[in-house]
Amino acid sequence: MNKRATGNKIGMVLGLVTGLLLLALSVPAAAEEGGDWQQLAPEVRQVLTPYADRWDTLPAERRQRLQRGAERWVRMTPEEKREAGRKLEQWRKMPPEERQQVRERFERFRRLPPEEQQRLREARERFQQMTPERRRQLLDRWRQLPPEKKEEFKERFRERQERSRQDAGDRWQNRRDLGGSAAGRPAWRR
Repeated sequence: MNKRATGNKIGMVLGLVTGLLLLALSVPAAAEEGGDWQQLAPEVRQVLTPYADRWDTLPAERRQRLQRGAERWVRMTPEEKREAGRKLEQWRKMPPEERQQVRERFERFRRLPPEEQQRLREARERFQQMTPERRRQLLDRWRQLPPEKKEEFKERFRERQERSRQDAGDRWQNRRDLGGSAAGRPAWRR
């Protein structure tokens, strides 16, 4: 595979992961139980029409996910809908093993502490702000690194992640020690 195709593939995967992250981050933390079909807003029912006949037989978790997705879709601008459609089409064209890799990366990202997630979002934003030429240069530099240097870099990254997790755990413990509940709220807000 030539460098340009590889760069385009990496850009596509990064864009897809970003899109999935944005969708995941827009999901409310505590979802309501998937409602009765008639209780759904008319525009949400319209989006979910393919599920109308079997809505009541779907598991509650699946109904929740579908309802949230339809509600997000209804709120999207036409441009956002076109972009979502384009990314979905890219996803469908990916080989199954590549989709699995994306899912695994997303899960690893989700398990990171919020500060590390934010740091990675900012790094991705900086990468996206670079000119295509500068991005290619960075990717070329990475590809030219000997395997031991790549491994050294990855090890430093893993250590930084571990420190970040430990720091988050220390902050959590400090909150609890200062009278917060297990949910991280101060005792007076329980």
